[in-house]
Amino acid sequence: METQKKRSSETPKAILYLVVPCFNEEAVLHETAAELKSRLRQLIQAEKISRKSRILFVNDGSKDQTWPIITALHQEDPLFSGLNLSRNRGHQNALFAGLMTAKKYCDISISMDADLQDDVATIDKMIDAYHRGADIVYGVRNNRASDTFFKRFTAEAFYKMMQHLGVDTVYNHADFRLMSRRALNGLAEFKEVNLFLRGIVPLIGFPSAKVYYERHPRFAGQSKYPLKKMISFALQGITSFSEKPMRLITGMGFLVFVVSILMLLYTLIRHLAGKTVIGWSSLMISLWFIGGLILLSIGIVGEYIAKVYLETKERPRYIIQEFLNDPDTADK
Repeated sequence: METQKKRSSETPKAILYLVVPCFNEEAVLHETAAELKSRLRQLIQAEKISRKSRILFVNDGSKDQTWPIITALHQEDPLFSGLNLSRNRGHQNALFAGLMTAKKYCDISISMDADLQDDVATIDKMIDAYHRGADIVYGVRNNRASDTFFKRFTAEAFYKMMQHLGVDTVYNHADFRLMSRRALNGLAEFKEVNLFLRGIVPLIGFPSAKVYYERHPRFAGQSKYPLKKMISFALQGITSFSEKPMRLITGMGFLVFVVSILMLLYTLIRHLAGKTVIGWSSLMISLWFIGGLILLSIGIVGEYIAKVYLETKERPRYIIQEFLNDPDTADK
């Protein structure tokens, strides 16, 4: 992807906020905090980022000790900040809450998961790409060798389907990305309640780049995306960004109409020939086919109506209960 010219070396060092959504992550949080703290210290010492840079953990209504751990980390070191949502709002809303909070203080943000599967060493490459002029830098997996066959197959099928439906997504990219302040301001202009950030971010349109990394196995704890949530997330992406399923219904309706005309002609010919007994099999197949098609069509239309219903309510995406941050505290 094309990027703008390099940013001036005389530009003040950028304030970086690492935004890390957390949901029941007590098993990994201490290790994640140590890894990220070490990486940020190195970047600060190398004068690649400002000493006002922070690690912002977003607690998405966790039921375990995630928020007490975040609070303790903040009290021990101002490098750690914490954002506590009033209740669980889902990964995309929690991430959005962190980004919108961080944009008030940072020049650049990098979002990543708390499970240490995203390679923290890639942060350096992202910052280098930012200095070369990119406002958005996507972290892209270079392979899926660590995934099971089922997960690899379904993930690849999802990206191909999204591409076929006309949704602009980055292949093998999740939510590990860098965004400049002006990209965050652009993101804030999108008002929809049903968030699918992998589809929204490419729509911002600012210069972007990709960096490739190898995704690690989860350090500890359980995955927060079982099959049910993965299916729900895929449907969210499809129905939020493509009207093609609706057009597919129209196409199927037209096809059934054509078939019904042919069946009418066939029935008339059979009647004129004196062979008016209609086979049981053809009748049952027709009934099941049309009935299934109607139910499927109603279901797809229902998905879109549900989206419209939620959007018209204009309920808040999240509510912040507590925010821990010392933006002006100098690095120790």
